[in-house]
Amino acid sequence: MAEAVRRPRLSLTQQIFIGLGLGVLLGWFVNVYHPDWVANIRPFSQIFLRMIKMVIAPLIFATLVAGIAGAGHFKQVGRMGLKAIIYFEIVTTIALILGLVAVNLVKPGVGLQLPTEPSGITGTAQTWRDILLHLVPESVIQAMATGDVLQIVVFSIIFGVALGILGEKGRPMVQWCEILAETMFKFTNIVMHYAPIGVGAAMAYTVGHGGLSVLKNLGLLVLTLYGALIVFFLLVLLPIAIIFKVPNRKFFRAVREPAVIAFSTTSSEAALPRAMEVLERLGVPRRIVSFILPLGYSFNLDGTTLYLSLAAVFVAQAAGVELTIGQQITMLLTLMLTSKGVAGVPRASLVILAGTLASYNLPLVGITLILGVDELMDMARTMTNVVGNCLATVVVAKWEGEFKEASDADLDAAAARGEI
Repeated sequence: MAEAVRRPRLSLTQQIFIGLGLGVLLGWFVNVYHPDWVANIRPFSQIFLRMIKMVIAPLIFATLVAGIAGAGHFKQVGRMGLKAIIYFEIVTTIALILGLVAVNLVKPGVGLQLPTEPSGITGTAQTWRDILLHLVPESVIQAMATGDVLQIVVFSIIFGVALGILGEKGRPMVQWCEILAETMFKFTNIVMHYAPIGVGAAMAYTVGHGGLSVLKNLGLLVLTLYGALIVFFLLVLLPIAIIFKVPNRKFFRAVREPAVIAFSTTSSEAALPRAMEVLERLGVPRRIVSFILPLGYSFNLDGTTLYLSLAAVFVAQAAGVELTIGQQITMLLTLMLTSKGVAGVPRASLVILAGTLASYNLPLVGITLILGVDELMDMARTMTNVVGNCLATVVVAKWEGEFKEASDADLDAAAARGEI
């Protein structure tokens, strides 16, 4: 009896792209023929985001504590953290400057007229005192319940250091955290089977709600952002990868799935568990992945910071307000602080933008101009955040001399198991 021919199995990335395409078609159909169906589509995308958010807090806590409390690991946290913060601040400052340069060159807001109706969005500029206080959670339970990544990281680091000081007495807790981390990675693999449906539904809702015209509305602003992000990839991230001798082909093969998830869901959190897993497969030690990647989600938002500087000046242009170079530089410094800790939540950057506009007496109603195409821009900036943080994690591992590059055979085997 002849053996049945085994058909090649679609990878998860391919399934997600198929889901995206079907989502666009479904969204167009709903927008044209059944607009009342839009509300019925959204829950299917929200289910995916909710399942992912279930993973975030226990995964970050378990991997950080197990990594730091391991033999001697907590002694390296300070050195790694300092290197990471230096790297983050340099790269995000360059991103802010690129956003300012792009919006001043293209001037996408010039000639637009602000709508007169209120935006319904309010914001208050954060001071350095607010940001400093926000670092320390009043309750770790509340931080985990609200998904505050930065506060979870701070608690987990201190807890891991304290557990490490206990020595052998703390080993049972360390082993428990290691088992919890492994369990959450398996949990993530289960959730990923729903990803094509979740991201397809997210795209269907976007197109169904705004129609295909959303692809044209404020096109110049969208093109300006995408162009600036491409320049950022080519002139900043790629040279960094070359300088630190990152294996680019293997790196992009590893991060393409988290990047697609981030692009389609507009949520960095949705891509975090998978990103942690693929970076470990690539050769970054788990203790570095579990420390640097979540830390980058609060301090290394390359796409978001570039977008914020661009969008703030765009609103000023649309309002007919001429910002001097000095004012724009001051705005840049403000955004360096206020943009921290907004990763993972779709369109949380609108709140930061509202606070920035309020602090410079720019009309908040200008945000209504952006809302129509914010989904398209959020896709690109979120994907940039994820790729930038993945690269930062590999760079720190190389900087520490602890990156053990995976072979092509290992990556092929991981791909066959659906782990990359």
